Amino acid sequence: MQLNMYVNTFGDYLKHIFKESIHKISLDADFTCPNRDGTLGRGGCTFCNAKSFVTNSHQKPIREQILSNRNSKSNKFLAYFQAYTNTYAELQILKKYYDEAINSADVVGICVGTRPDCLSDEVLALLASYVKRGYEVWLELGLQTAFDETLDLINRHHHFCDYVNTVHRAHDYGINICTHLIIGLPGEELIHNLTTLQLVIDEGVQALKLHQLHIVKGSIMAKQYEQGKIQVYELPEYAQIAAKLIQNTPKDILFARVGASVMDDSLIAPSWSTKRWPCINAITEILSKTGAQGSAIGDSFNYSDFYK
Repeated sequence: MQLNMYVNTFGDYLKHIFKESIHKISLDADFTCPNRDGTLGRGGCTFCNAKSFVTNSHQKPIREQILSNRNSKSNKFLAYFQAYTNTYAELQILKKYYDEAINSADVVGICVGTRPDCLSDEVLALLASYVKRGYEVWLELGLQTAFDETLDLINRHHHFCDYVNTVHRAHDYGINICTHLIIGLPGEELIHNLTTLQLVIDEGVQALKLHQLHIVKGSIMAKQYEQGKIQVYELPEYAQIAAKLIQNTPKDILFARVGASVMDDSLIAPSWSTKRWPCINAITEILSKTGAQGSAIGDSFNYSDFYK
């Protein structure tokens, strides 16, 4: 069984657009974050140690990173500015890095990961200029949850209203949105995940990324986990929740990821996160037996009484 038999995947979307497989290259442009440099806070989000999510390419020129991380199985690539907040710099600096990526050989577009509260109209206009030139452009917003109390608990220093504002402005500029959601945040259960999903869908989104909560070395959550203050899902639990979210998502929305993995020794828990395929296979099996993407839309779930 393959996931794309039951899910509208981002990979299939790209293959349809470009008539071939597109490889996404993760980049580190040495940006920081307002939640680390003291502008909003210090120490970052409680789950965060961004080095666990990117390759060891820190401070290398963007073009060199692209060349060294090209997949020989692909002929075209998306440049993914992934580490930390990739719109948090002066406009001319952002343009320099984005241009360097766009102008690299065989790069057909860029994906820019950032916080919902770090996008000026000038940056959105810059991203829109690449759209107008025919490049594939995706703004990846790390929302994680729509519940402000959880966002406060994990030290995000933004609220859901910041996400809503940015999504509306980005859509006015014609920019596609991929929203990141974390399953398993402290104090949250399935009802929170379903509510966040529905609120994100209601505001308009083109793609989603689902992540299980990771506990990584160097994060605030690492200490909380060691003290028994937080827990993580085992694979069967996570797969059930992820499948339920997929089944409650309209078929036209893409899934760029249904689970994440940590490929180095920074991972503390859950141990099953070291590999991609067990998670993908577990979710695929559930969907094959209980229904594909969109199959649960119209069920009795109503978040309006729960989310106030």
